[in-house]
Amino acid sequence: MASPAELERKVRQLDNDVQSIYEMLATIEATQRRQGNRLSEIVTTQAEIVATQADHGAKLDAILQLLQQQRPE
Repeated sequence: MASPAELERKVRQLDNDVQSIYEMLATIEATQRRQGNRLSEIVTTQAEIVATQADHGAKLDAILQLLQQQRPE
């Protein structure tokens, strides 16, 4: 059977381990939050790019139509 000193040492070690785990979880949580924020920024940027490309496509279609109308037949 373990002595009281050994049990006390084991309890302290387990407490330290639990505290370390909580610190690691806090770090992971902070990292995930930053990554989530970054992904939201990327989604917003992609939506802006898609909208800009659609606008450019519409302008190019209008330019093409004007050029086709001006072409001598």
